[in-house]
Amino acid sequence: MFGLIKTWKALQARGIMGINRRNADYVLKYNKRSLYPIVDDKIITKARAIAAGIHVPEMYGVISTEKEIAGLKGIIGGRSDFVIKPAQGAGGDGILVVADRFEDRYRTVSGRLISHDEIEHQISSILTGLYSLGGHRDRALIEYRVTPDQIFRSISYEGVPDIRIIVLMGYPVMAMLRLPTRQSNGKANLHQGAIGVGVDLATGVTLRGTWLNTIISKHPDTTNAVDGVQLPNWDGFMKLAAGCFELCGLGYIGVDMVLDQEKGPLILELNARPGLNIQIANDCGLTHRTQAVEARLAELASESRVETPEERVRFTQGLFGHVPTA
Repeated sequence: MFGLIKTWKALQARGIMGINRRNADYVLKYNKRSLYPIVDDKIITKARAIAAGIHVPEMYGVISTEKEIAGLKGIIGGRSDFVIKPAQGAGGDGILVVADRFEDRYRTVSGRLISHDEIEHQISSILTGLYSLGGHRDRALIEYRVTPDQIFRSISYEGVPDIRIIVLMGYPVMAMLRLPTRQSNGKANLHQGAIGVGVDLATGVTLRGTWLNTIISKHPDTTNAVDGVQLPNWDGFMKLAAGCFELCGLGYIGVDMVLDQEKGPLILELNARPGLNIQIANDCGLTHRTQAVEARLAELASESRVETPEERVRFTQGLFGHVPTA
C-alpha cells in the first residue's frame, strides 16, 4: 500500500493526468453533451470544417441506407483509390482503404484484392452500426485517400501517419505523431500497435517514441530513428488545431490531422475524449500544462480580453516548447 501511495504521489508531482481527472476536470467541465454530435459524426465535422474554410479530405459521397448502396459505383466513378469509413466509428475500426484497381477488383492498401460485392458488404456492415459508437445505425462516408508526405516513408509502415494535438479552450497543450506498424495492420491506432511519438510544440521536431507501452527510438519495421524528425509546416498544424475550438465549441478535444503529399495539412477528425498515452510519448504530464492554460484564461477574463488562434499558439509554444520560440 505504501508503495502505491508513493507511486501516486510521484505521478501527481509530475502532473500525470489520470482518466478520472480527465473526465471530471476537463471532459465534463468543458464539453457540453449537446455538442458531441459535431465531433462524434465525421460527416458533420467535415461539413462544419468546409463551411469554416478548414481543409479536410474531399468527400465523394455518403451512403445512409441499404438502398443507396446501389449508387456506390456512381460515387466511386473512375477513381482508382478512395477510403470508406463509418461516420461514427472509433479507433479506426471499419475503415476500408482502396489504393488501386486490378481488372474488375480493388486492391487495398495492404495489397489484398477484393470484389465490388465485398465493398458493398462492408458498407452494409457499417450501416448496421457494427463499428459505431454505442452500436447505433450509422452512415458510410466515401472520401479522398490521403497520400502521406514523403518525410514519413522511412518511419512508417503502410497506412497514413497522423498527428494528434490536445487542445484546451483553443490552446494546443501537447502533440503526438502516430505511426502505423505491421502489428497495427497499417493503422495509426496505439491500442492496435501503432507508435506514439512526442512532438515539440515550439519546433515540430519529434521526440522519443512509445510502442506497446515500451520506450523506443527506432521504428520496429523500418528500423529508422523516429526521434529528431522535423515535421513540415508545423505552425500550420498548430493553427489548425487551435482554430478547432471555434469550429466545434468543445473546450477539451483531440484534433487528428494528416500531412498529404499534395494538399498539405488536413483535419481528419475531432475527439471529445482524447486518450492519455500522449503523456508517455512526451515524457510529460498534461495537468501542469492544462492548469497553466486555465491560469491564462483567468488572467484574460480579468482583463475582459480573448486571444486569437495565432496568439494562443504563440503562448503555448513559448511556454511548453522544449526549444522556446523567439
